[in-house]
Amino acid sequence: MIMKAIIAAGGLGTRLKTIHPKPLVMLNGKPLLAYSVEVFDKFPLIDSIIIVTHEYHVLDVEDVVRHYNFQKVERVVIGGETRSASVYNGLRETGDKTDIVVIHDGARPFIKAQTIQKAIEQCKVHGAVVVGVKVKPTIKRVDPLNLFVRETLNRGELWEIQTPQVFNRELLLKAYAQKGVENPTDDAGLVERLGVPVKVVEGDYENIKITTNEDLVLAEAFLNARADVPYSHA
Repeated sequence: MIMKAIIAAGGLGTRLKTIHPKPLVMLNGKPLLAYSVEVFDKFPLIDSIIIVTHEYHVLDVEDVVRHYNFQKVERVVIGGETRSASVYNGLRETGDKTDIVVIHDGARPFIKAQTIQKAIEQCKVHGAVVVGVKVKPTIKRVDPLNLFVRETLNRGELWEIQTPQVFNRELLLKAYAQKGVENPTDDAGLVERLGVPVKVVEGDYENIKITTNEDLVLAEAFLNARADVPYSHA
């Protein structure tokens, strides 16, 4: 069984207010993208990695791959105008012999090998899997016009969905081939439109997505907390 990872690294980092594109923003002296690529590069079940990035950043991403001597990066692919278009570009490069694709945000540096393992195991059974965590705060549905509360949602049924998201390749290709779907919020949403149930695997709360400067501060705190403890991706 052939498994490939697609790492979406096309963010421009506008909300980070930095001159660097998001994948190349430094986190404790290391490019953000390198953290997640390293985990997948060392993960034994992943045969190869495809990184999708903005056309202006391809050479810079290739430099990161060379600098850290990542062995499984098959190619760096130019993304599209949206995240979904970028993932689709990567998906088409995986090849017909690939059985399972693991899609991950390059801006989530703290993904753990055990989470990837659980997601892949469940994908072999169900064909479509997302990683997520239970929502902690109280969530209310609010009228967008007058800002009055419409209802309080049952927190026990709400999950914050992260990446990786893992799919049977042929199923995901079929999902992307649907007509009338514009800019879905995630890949699982496309699969759901096919009527295919998507399994949720519980991840962890450290698997944050770096979007703002506040996220960088939190990420640095995670790393500093581990400074005196040998870090394991497991």
